[in-house]
Amino acid sequence: MTVEIYPGMTVAGVGTLPLDVVARDGGLKVLRAMLGGDLPAPPMARTLAFSMTEVEEGRVVFAGMPSADHLNPLGTVHGGWTATVMDSALGCAVFSTVRPGEAYTTIEFKLNLVRPVLPGMGEVFCEGRIVHRGRTIATSEAWLRDGKGKLLAHGTETCAIFPIENLMR
Repeated sequence: MTVEIYPGMTVAGVGTLPLDVVARDGGLKVLRAMLGGDLPAPPMARTLAFSMTEVEEGRVVFAGMPSADHLNPLGTVHGGWTATVMDSALGCAVFSTVRPGEAYTTIEFKLNLVRPVLPGMGEVFCEGRIVHRGRTIATSEAWLRDGKGKLLAHGTETCAIFPIENLMR
């Protein structure tokens, strides 16, 4: 079932990933299957109007459409929306390096919001890249930009890497 995330952005469906597939295939293959429509986008993609548009090992890109549904009381897009898009790109950059039998989770992230995100500004793009991938810890960095390439936010993240069996209990 095709789901519209925002005008011009559709995904093949929304849902959570089957952990047995993640355990078998590893992160890059799973992310490529999500991008190709063989696995679902997460439900929050529909709620917050953003989705992954590119993936390669150590690098992902997300696109999003901030709207009036995401406003804070002062009329700018809530920083939580920006943080969620960025956490997704930062985390998926790490996920793209996860091997079969591994899982990951964010243990901390830091963002710098350098310009307001506004409804009606059109699509924004967040690129996440791996900085370091160790045995149990990985770090990544990301940049959120508007359609003209102007920097809106940047940040870093640390993720723990652990056996996926820890999630499958």
